[in-house]
Amino acid sequence: MDKQIKINFEAIENYSHLNDIEKTLFDKAMEIREIAYAPYSDFTVGCAILLENGDIITGSNQENAAYPSGLCAERTTIFYTGANFPEIKIKKLFVIGAPRKATTSVPIPPCGACRQSILEYEAKQKEEIEIYFASLDGEIYKTKSIRELLPFSFDASFL
Repeated sequence: MDKQIKINFEAIENYSHLNDIEKTLFDKAMEIREIAYAPYSDFTVGCAILLENGDIITGSNQENAAYPSGLCAERTTIFYTGANFPEIKIKKLFVIGAPRKATTSVPIPPCGACRQSILEYEAKQKEEIEIYFASLDGEIYKTKSIRELLPFSFDASFL
């Protein structure tokens, strides 16, 4: 018997349809993307996280000649947040990625490893994290939880 999985997400037409905090997260992700270390792929990604106390943490992808040693922007940012603010909940995560010289793009979602890492933090804090992924031109997709992008999730309940 075939079954289907549906995901729920909101398509936000452009930057002007964001609220003030979402615009700030977009701007911060775009800004940090500019200094990503991506000499091999030339694909730069910026991430901004909003904490429950109102602080915003940013990070970018960090590549390495030994490819498995690099790290995506989402994990760079969420791991830094977990290490430095372990008791403060993450409310929103905003990501923008594209080739360095691109002037237009499509919304780029977190990769599988990043999805799994975000899932771990949702489980740890027992609260969903809104995920936004945007194009350079401002088209944005929003989910209420990483579980929307990772429907067959693996978490500690399986251990």
